[in-house]
Amino acid sequence: MTSPSLQWLEAEAWQARESAHQQRVARYADPYLARRAAGQKHPVEDFLFTYYTQKPGQLRRWHPGAGVVLHGEAAAGRLGWKFYRAATAAERAASGAPGAGAAVVVDAAEFLAQRAEAVDFARIILGRTAARDGRFGCFGLHEWAMVYRQEANLVRHEYLGLRLGPEGTDRVVEENKIRCTHFDAYRFYTPQASGLNEFTPTRENQRDLEQPGCLHANMDLYKWAYKLSPALPSELVMAAFELSWRIRAMDMQASPYDLAAWGYPPIPIETAAGKADYVAHQRGFSEEAAVLRERLRAALDAL
Repeated sequence: MTSPSLQWLEAEAWQARESAHQQRVARYADPYLARRAAGQKHPVEDFLFTYYTQKPGQLRRWHPGAGVVLHGEAAAGRLGWKFYRAATAAERAASGAPGAGAAVVVDAAEFLAQRAEAVDFARIILGRTAARDGRFGCFGLHEWAMVYRQEANLVRHEYLGLRLGPEGTDRVVEENKIRCTHFDAYRFYTPQASGLNEFTPTRENQRDLEQPGCLHANMDLYKWAYKLSPALPSELVMAAFELSWRIRAMDMQASPYDLAAWGYPPIPIETAAGKADYVAHQRGFSEEAAVLRERLRAALDAL
């Protein structure tokens, strides 16, 4: 039952969505937590839980998003959660929720008051990225630049071998143009590789360089989504998470590391065929990310 701006969900409906969300998260989080308890690492599948600040327990929490009234006694437990409050009588009436029984809603006004800077920055990044043409000539060389001249620098994934060895890896960097536009990839370059990049990304010029062909910019849709929780529905956050998960796998397949034993065959970007394969994946992810980016922008506009 809905109004133009409010919707209510009875307990059975929202608890079913909550359960489905938790099962969806468990597919990714449970293996990570088991590895962590055993002191083990995975170079691909740990990344979203170690690089990004959202932890598994936070991701498991299901949120309906702003403008949804949750009805039923189980909803009352959310009154202790940040940015939740009891629905007013007017909100109950506008949403069509019953007048009796517990009813809670995300406090969108308080969220916007406390997170205004994050909301504004996300809208700028999402909007400007969507407005630019995608670049598809980087071939994932950012990962190679992170281990360039490894003998003089510490390797990021110290428990992984290089598929082409140190000299072969350096040769790929030196024989190809590096065109990375993403600061959070560029900042991990070795000192010798930084000057080889066509661009000089910084945190300050991030909003002017982000472009929709960039794997990392598209992975970061997950970051913008979870930073805007609980004002966004968890289904949208998980859509961004799962896209980021798949992009990370491809990114590492195109990296200089030997991941065959981990079940990730290489995309050999040092060859013409590998470059073509990389670009095909990159374009596909860019198209998926464009749809998701618009969903995030629409959700922010609705706030």
